[in-house]
Amino acid sequence: MPWDRPAPERAGLPSAWSLLPEDLAALGCPGSALETFRRLHRPWTWEDGAPRLGPAIRRWLEGVADLRLPGIAERQASGDGSTKLALELSDGKRIEAVHMPRKVRNPRVTYCISSQVGCAMGCTFCATGSMGILRNLQPGEILGQVMTLMRDLGPERGHDLTLVFMGMGEPLHNLDHLHRALRLLCHPAGLGLSARRITVSTSGLVSGIERLAGMEPRPLLALSLNATTDGARSRTMPVNRVWNLARLRQALDAWGLKRGEKFTFEYVLLAGENDTEEDAERLAAWLGDLRHHHNLNLIPMNEHGASAFREPGEDRVQAFSDWLKARGCFVTVRRSRGRDVQGACGQLVKEK
Repeated sequence: MPWDRPAPERAGLPSAWSLLPEDLAALGCPGSALETFRRLHRPWTWEDGAPRLGPAIRRWLEGVADLRLPGIAERQASGDGSTKLALELSDGKRIEAVHMPRKVRNPRVTYCISSQVGCAMGCTFCATGSMGILRNLQPGEILGQVMTLMRDLGPERGHDLTLVFMGMGEPLHNLDHLHRALRLLCHPAGLGLSARRITVSTSGLVSGIERLAGMEPRPLLALSLNATTDGARSRTMPVNRVWNLARLRQALDAWGLKRGEKFTFEYVLLAGENDTEEDAERLAAWLGDLRHHHNLNLIPMNEHGASAFREPGEDRVQAFSDWLKARGCFVTVRRSRGRDVQGACGQLVKEK
């Protein structure tokens, strides 16, 4: 397919997947720009894995935009039903995404997708952080991950899809490109995703949280905490040296939750580092009135070779959960999918 083959002569052209209807119109789209956008962004209308475009539209579009999607370079099926994919971008860089069907009859699928090649945040328990930052993903590359996975693995329609930006990268470190991708994903003439079916996870980039709070569409927010004192958090998450726990809580208080919105708090349990009863007490105190109605996910560390931290034993995980519940927290112990193929939370890394 021409949108999958290398096309060096098209270097510098915008990605077709980054263009909104008004952009297509401004570029001189023959015919209806809205209809062209619809045909591009609704994979359930494609034929033979490609958008159904008339000859005139196709010739015009191939002259003004790059139609390539990320290619699937590797795929690894997990025993839990999820699939980790290495996706190759047009410059040869690779990112990872995870396809996670629900384990029920409902056909809905969750994608864990990336926002950067690598990550600049340097969290010491995360494999992606060991890569450093190579570059930001462009809006079309973010959207392109979704299109590639829908085309090759399903689901067929957007209303069966949930997205979590918990793959490679710090999404709020690439906020402008991320938000343009959100506009594309939520456009009613395209996939038409609800912003409440999209969760953006951050390590605590307060400047990005404050900007995202005022943007539309606004996704749900997940915050990776992972420590209960500034000293401990600064050791494992360098972002805390700039925006400490008090400043982070201030940003959440200013977010302005809308009806039906909830925060998700992620706490990766590291054996002997952040898993004591005192940690549980401090965590509940920091959450304050948020502890009762918002999601607190405890994630036993998914071990990998880039970190010396280890997963706590099951008894300690359960004890930590019980300590939090006794303090009024709404707690879920989340068992990450894809662990057997290094596709779980904190394990995504690519050398290329």
